[in-house]
Amino acid sequence: MSKGSPPTTWGRVPPRFFSIRRGSMTVEPLLDLVLNQVEGMGFELVDLRRTGTPARPVLSIRADRPDVTPGHGITTEECARLSRAIEHALEAAALVGPRYVLEVSSPGIERPVRFPGHWRRYIGRRVTVHVARMPGRPVAEIIAVPTDDTVVLRLPTGEDATIRLNDIRSATLVYDWPAPRAKKKNR
Repeated sequence: MSKGSPPTTWGRVPPRFFSIRRGSMTVEPLLDLVLNQVEGMGFELVDLRRTGTPARPVLSIRADRPDVTPGHGITTEECARLSRAIEHALEAAALVGPRYVLEVSSPGIERPVRFPGHWRRYIGRRVTVHVARMPGRPVAEIIAVPTDDTVVLRLPTGEDATIRLNDIRSATLVYDWPAPRAKKKNR
C-alpha cells in the first residue's frame, strides 16, 4: 500500500496492556489507585504491569516527571518516596495480598508508549511495536492518533496501518543514539 492509500486496520484480540489471560492477574482495579498516587506526587504514570503468580504478584510501575527531557527524569530517591506512598495505598485498599512485590522505577531512555496521551506526544517518533497478528516487532513511525483507541503507524514497508491500542502488546520509543565522534589524533 502506498503512502496515499487508506490505512490498513489490523485484527482484534483481547487487550494485553492491562491483563494477562489467566486468573485474577488484571491490573484494572489497581490503575486508579496507582494513577492517583503517582499524579498526586507530581509524576506521570508511564507503565503499569502485573505479573508473577496470584499467590505472589509482582506489580511493576514506571513513572517519570511530566514532559521530561532525557537525563532529567525521576530520581532514585523520588522512586523510593513514590514506592512507599503506593505501598501504603495498596495495603490500605487491600487490593493485593500480603506477599506482593512492588517495583517502582524510571522508564528509561527507550520508554514504553502506552496511553493515548503518550502516543500523541510522540507523533513523528519511531517505536518498536509488538502487535497481535502482526509478524515480528517492527520499528514504525507514529503518524497520527485519530482517537483514544487507535494509532496510525507507518510500517517499514511504507504502508500506513491503523491499529487499535488494545491490540498493541508492547511499544517502546526508539532512541536515536548520536554517532560517535572521531577521536582527534595527538601529534
